[in-house]
Amino acid sequence: MFNKIAQYIFRLRKDNNFSQDYLAGEIGMSRPTYIQIEKGARELTISEAQKLADIFGLALADFLAMDDPKKFKINLSDKSLSKAKEPQTRISIPQEQLAKFKEVLLYILEKVGAKPNIGETVLYKLLYFVDFDYYEKFEEQLIGARYIKNHYGPTPVAFKKIIESMKKSGDIEVVHSKYFQYEQKKYLPRRRPNLTALSAQEIAHIDGVLNRLSDKTAAELSDYSHKDIPYLAAENGQVLSYESVFYRDDEHSQKEYVDEL
Repeated sequence: MFNKIAQYIFRLRKDNNFSQDYLAGEIGMSRPTYIQIEKGARELTISEAQKLADIFGLALADFLAMDDPKKFKINLSDKSLSKAKEPQTRISIPQEQLAKFKEVLLYILEKVGAKPNIGETVLYKLLYFVDFDYYEKFEEQLIGARYIKNHYGPTPVAFKKIIESMKKSGDIEVVHSKYFQYEQKKYLPRRRPNLTALSAQEIAHIDGVLNRLSDKTAAELSDYSHKDIPYLAAENGQVLSYESVFYRDDEHSQKEYVDEL
């Protein structure tokens, strides 16, 4: 059983093009210790299993059940940015626009990345509210990323792989620091965002979300996101439904609804 899990982790890493160094750093161990896991010579703790599941965008139960990794493979080939301008129909399963994801992330980092509270957890929540608030207000996607429910809150499935790609291309730099007593991972932009990828409406929307939420701590944003209907309606490890934004409460809704007579 344990050797099968070791082989499964190896396949997941290869399928996602992650290095052993990268995964070891994400879990918080040395590369030699991580290699022992892939060899089946060291058992995973529950905490380490949860971290690996989060990295690969899986629920812990699916990770431990060794679900087919091909089901979760993320294609990082950049789509044409011009496709972001095409009309999109309302759909329950979002279509990821990964090139646009990178530009939105760079824009957020340029605007608020230097704030001391902006670590990885806060970025997850800002991206989530950028995406889901936009869908509620305009009934079309901005990024259209997939987010899963886990105990940290809504988590963008493609984030880890996009960050690894952007590190290799020199678009961002990763810095480890502390925010009060907590370990924090910060991302520094190494180039300006390509604003031709975004419409004026999209930029104004992102600015509105940042003005409203970017000063909140990770704990405050996590608590706020945990009370949002898309998160509440999903099971652990399940992809959040964009359509559920139309059932939000007054605290989270960003759209004025007119009662029909």
